[in-house]
Amino acid sequence: DIVGTARPDEKAIMTYVSSFYHAFSGAQKAETAANRICKVLAVNQENEQLMEDYEKLASDLLEWIRRTIPWLENRAPENTMQAMQQKLEDFRDYRRLHKPPKVQEKCQLEINFNTLQTKLRLSNRPAFMPSEGKMVSDINNAWGGLEQAEKGYEEWLLNEIRRLERLDHLAEKFRQKASIHESWTDGKEAMLQQKDYETATLSEIKALLKKHEAFESDLAAHQDRVEQIAAIAQELNELDYYDSPSVNARCQKICDQWDNLGALTQKRREALERTEKLLETIDQLYLEYAKRAAPFNNWMEGAMEDLQDTFIVHTIEEIQGLSTAHEQFKATLPDADKERQAILGIHNEVSKIVQTYHVNMAGTNPYTTITPHEINGKWEHVRQLVPRRDQALMEEHARQQQNERLRKQFGAQANVIGPWIQTKMEEIGRISIEMHGTLEDQLNHLRQYEKSIVNYKPKIDQLEGDHQQIQEALIFDNKHTNYTMEHIRVGWEQLLTTIARTINEVENQILTRDAKGISQEQMNEFRASFNHFDRDHSGTLGPEEFKACLISLGYDIGNDAQGEAEFARIMSIVDPNRLGVVTFQAFIDFMSRETADTDTADQVMASFKILAGDKNYITVDELRRELPPDQAEYCIARMAPYNGRDAVPGALDYMSFSTALYGESDL
Repeated sequence: DIVGTARPDEKAIMTYVSSFYHAFSGAQKAETAANRICKVLAVNQENEQLMEDYEKLASDLLEWIRRTIPWLENRAPENTMQAMQQKLEDFRDYRRLHKPPKVQEKCQLEINFNTLQTKLRLSNRPAFMPSEGKMVSDINNAWGGLEQAEKGYEEWLLNEIRRLERLDHLAEKFRQKASIHESWTDGKEAMLQQKDYETATLSEIKALLKKHEAFESDLAAHQDRVEQIAAIAQELNELDYYDSPSVNARCQKICDQWDNLGALTQKRREALERTEKLLETIDQLYLEYAKRAAPFNNWMEGAMEDLQDTFIVHTIEEIQGLSTAHEQFKATLPDADKERQAILGIHNEVSKIVQTYHVNMAGTNPYTTITPHEINGKWEHVRQLVPRRDQALMEEHARQQQNERLRKQFGAQANVIGPWIQTKMEEIGRISIEMHGTLEDQLNHLRQYEKSIVNYKPKIDQLEGDHQQIQEALIFDNKHTNYTMEHIRVGWEQLLTTIARTINEVENQILTRDAKGISQEQMNEFRASFNHFDRDHSGTLGPEEFKACLISLGYDIGNDAQGEAEFARIMSIVDPNRLGVVTFQAFIDFMSRETADTDTADQVMASFKILAGDKNYITVDELRRELPPDQAEYCIARMAPYNGRDAVPGALDYMSFSTALYGESDL
């Protein structure tokens, strides 16, 4: 009717279109109805699973409480400390290992209950009522009984352990204190009888005196323990302790040893003080020698290190600073020689005293290891290093003068070439976005620029030669310019790339204009619109800039999902490589081409009616055809038979099932 007629009848067209609409609309309704039923059934299945989980968890927890309370209420005492401690350890295992998981189960039970009630309320279902004796309150009451039994059991265990400890505490206390004291006194008598001070130096004598004073303090501190041992032994005698003879013998031995330690301590102090006075005179001289020799030796070592240090300088100012510091150092050498002679004089005085009084000296100077021979050797080495340093500084000064000349030569050229490159870049940018004259005029202008740029290359090559000399001289900075050779190279490469790319863009614009018949006025309009939204003058439009441009041109691109999808489609056209920018050429090509729903019982019944083909009942085959297998079987198992006059064998009542889902009848 349509193809074979030059002008089809309007009513016939409307009839055909209406038929297509009703056909597809009916299929959509069936799919929507099936989805709604799936959603409602999924909620009901989830709620039933939560109910079963609650019942099982509550039963297990109550059974564990019933078995645990009799164990905690058992108060049968034990006869030994070991047995009572085992009971205490069992109780601690219960507190650490067995109870914490049950505490977690109790908490999870309450969370599941509250979550289930909330889900039932939000899905218009009736509240969940647990089985008899399994309410949250019942579980809390049983838990309170468990904690009460647990508290009484712990108190009973601790009281029993205290009772058993009290029986043998006193005897164990004596043995412990006596063992500690005997361990402390072991070897003390032999230590007090040593003659180590006879060959010691003064510093060693002073150290021995300090050590002896510390021992005397330690001895006085142990006086209290000896008195406690004697008091405990006396108390054990008064209580007729069965092993009193051994206790008394051990106590008497401790007291006799204590008296002997006191006498030996006094005797050793007197010997140490006599030896100390004998060595003080020599020690004072040793100390003075060490105090003056150490800093002088450090000065010489520092001088040798500085004189041999390999310096690295990069400017004339740095080498001049090193030369000034070296002259200042040479001015200090006469005073240093006087100090050296004074130090050697102290050592000679010590030698005279030792020979005169025949003092038994053990070793050399205890305050320093620096000998007169070492001082003389280092002093001679310093004197030899001074002229070598003079020569090295003179050679470095000449080298830095040559480096400074290279810096100035490079800086003078770089300070001209760098701004020239920047200026050319800016001029090319202005030419590429200006709208004066035709595209051919812009192309000719750009080619003249390209020729002038290529003619500038010899100056770049000359600068490269100067840079090579700077690198060979190991010059790393140049205060005469902010430009480096790398900056110049990058700028030169960008300049060549920019002029070539800009010429290519204008040539492409000419090809586009000629191929699509775009007038010069239209090209100017496109360029004006493009430049207006090119806020950063980069020559390209970013996504947001391009979007604003499209909106200004009348495109309906909102901030909703539909608008974002439309914008993404357009971006895929103008930016197929996904670079995130829109060039002017792509812009010209483009310009030339061109909710929430809620469920109720009535809605579920209406959905079932659509699946049933407007019948008041639904069959098993229809459910299995329209719904997923698990949810179809769920409905079949719970729907009551339909008993209406129009019923057929196997008909199911979806109306009562729908009301039961929302608690309006029994499921």
